[in-house]
Amino acid sequence: MLIFSLIAIVAVIIYVFKGLIIVQEQEAVIIQRLGQFSKVLSSGLHWIVPFIEAPRPMIKIIKQRGIDGRTFSSLTYSNRIDLRETVYDFPRQNVITKDNVTISINALLYFQIVNAQKAVYQIENLPEAIEKLTQTNLRNLVGQLALDETLVSRDIINDKLREILDKATDKWGVKVNRVELQDIDPPASIQQAMEKEKKAEQDRRATILEAEGVKKSAILKAEGEKEAAINQAEGEKQAKILRAEAERQAEILKAEGDAKARIIEADAEKEAINRIITALADKGKPDQYLIAMKYLETLASISRGQNNKVVYMPYEATGILSSVDGIKQMFDKQQ
Repeated sequence: MLIFSLIAIVAVIIYVFKGLIIVQEQEAVIIQRLGQFSKVLSSGLHWIVPFIEAPRPMIKIIKQRGIDGRTFSSLTYSNRIDLRETVYDFPRQNVITKDNVTISINALLYFQIVNAQKAVYQIENLPEAIEKLTQTNLRNLVGQLALDETLVSRDIINDKLREILDKATDKWGVKVNRVELQDIDPPASIQQAMEKEKKAEQDRRATILEAEGVKKSAILKAEGEKEAAINQAEGEKQAKILRAEAERQAEILKAEGDAKARIIEADAEKEAINRIITALADKGKPDQYLIAMKYLETLASISRGQNNKVVYMPYEATGILSSVDGIKQMFDKQQ
């Protein structure tokens, strides 16, 4: 009897523990009752009725590293549905462009299960379905572009592919967050031709840059020479202006000096004449005296010339001399 009791207790404990399920954070478990959907278990501790209720497994991708160091993916069944964002690295595939060039593309897909019930019941093999859907739409998008457009339109392809996949996987309870094209590799012959074309383009740009450099140097040199010529002409102009200004000032100063000298000379002569007039006022004719003196000064200046050999005495000079002789006699009488 004791043995049967122990067996019963152990059976009850096993029954209870078999029904206990601990769900981790960001995980979900689909529970079926007698083959029909019953509920979705979120994170926490739950208990189900053993043998009547059971988790519904789902196909899951597992990444493994081989002996050669390469990473490969395998499919397995799991009762736990991961609700976190998952990265799926698609194997390389060959895609034909619009201009009939076969290229190899490696893509990354970031998706997240937002409805566990749909992910289990709406699609049989979710990873394979997403992979095939991605490959098909990628071929369609690349097939509409030429090789050059494909190489420079990676972001456009990513956005369009993400939009198409997100819309198609919505009924599976999946949200496609991002699509990234890692590598786009054209054939070796195309790569060589592209490298040659790139090198030719680089040489062309180098030649253009060199020609532009020479042109700019010539322009700068011409501008420098022009600026130097302008500066030189401006300097000469300023020098001429300064010389002319100096000569003008010199002439003005000379003229002012001559004028002052003449004024001083005229004042001196005036003073001398006034004194002569004063001295001769009561003794004779001052005007005749002054005329005679000026006449004698003129004759003296004529006779000082180096080429003058003979001095002619004008006829009128006799009258002047007689006047001078008369003045002399007058002074002699005064004495």
